Amino acid sequence: MNFEQLRGFDTVARLGHFTRAAEELHLAQPSLSRQIATLEHDLGVGLFHRVRGHITLTAAGETLLPLARRMLADAESARREMAELIGLRRGRVRLGATPTLCVSLVAEVLSAFRTAHPGIELQLTERGSRGLTEELNEGALDLALITATESGRPTTASLNRTPLLTEELVVISSASQRPLSSGGTISLSELSRLPQIVFSESYDLRTTTDQAFRNAGLTPVVALEGAEMDAVLRFVERGMGVAVVPAMVLLDRPLLSSTRLTEPHLSRTISIASRADVQATHAAAAMQKLITATARALTASGAPLAHLLSNASRSS
Repeated sequence: MNFEQLRGFDTVARLGHFTRAAEELHLAQPSLSRQIATLEHDLGVGLFHRVRGHITLTAAGETLLPLARRMLADAESARREMAELIGLRRGRVRLGATPTLCVSLVAEVLSAFRTAHPGIELQLTERGSRGLTEELNEGALDLALITATESGRPTTASLNRTPLLTEELVVISSASQRPLSSGGTISLSELSRLPQIVFSESYDLRTTTDQAFRNAGLTPVVALEGAEMDAVLRFVERGMGVAVVPAMVLLDRPLLSSTRLTEPHLSRTISIASRADVQATHAAAAMQKLITATARALTASGAPLAHLLSNASRSS
């Protein structure tokens, strides 16, 4: 079993097609087919079901796939680490983050990192926390910024997870409209009677708010459902409804105003995660250091992040 065979197996599994996989790998299809056949022979099991051109994984293939991806990722990490050790001023950092962080903390971090390390290639994956932890375990990411609410913290034994800060969830509305409350706070019961812009079900925030309404026995008024973060912010700016978002998204958003949510208070913890069994490359370590420093600076600044509750030292 060699890396070429594993790379071919991974590509066929991902694309579900030998011809397209061979094209992506710049191989002739017979060569790729021989690679897979040899791998199956060496392992003593079939890896794919082949029925009229339709390719699916066997049970053995499903077992091998995450292992193969981790082996390929580890080999790539070793190659990049050796390149750094011999003095090459290049490399790559694969960062994952949730959509809400991509429009706030991540934008600040990547801008600063690019200025400090222009030779480092940056790759960003935008997914929910559960998907990001899966990609970390498979070796597809070096670092991930994940979130967790009080009701659900993603925990994985094979990951290092370091809390950065705890952030309050607030209710946003259009700055051009009347404030939601004269006292600067709004209860969940009051919120349930306002038209809301609701996120896609893939968002961790959607799960959090839905659970809060269920626990309180409330049914919210939904003006629009299934929007992504950028769209939610724009719809709220235009006065179509309100939304529950993390306080940090108010950065550079003068067309939005926020109201603190009470009864209950909702918050989330932002953590940086990495694989516990893989030593970080120099580039990934530099990225993690910058993320930590940026999170602390945003918390310490206070404005417009008045609803951030604590920095890393207080949340750990």
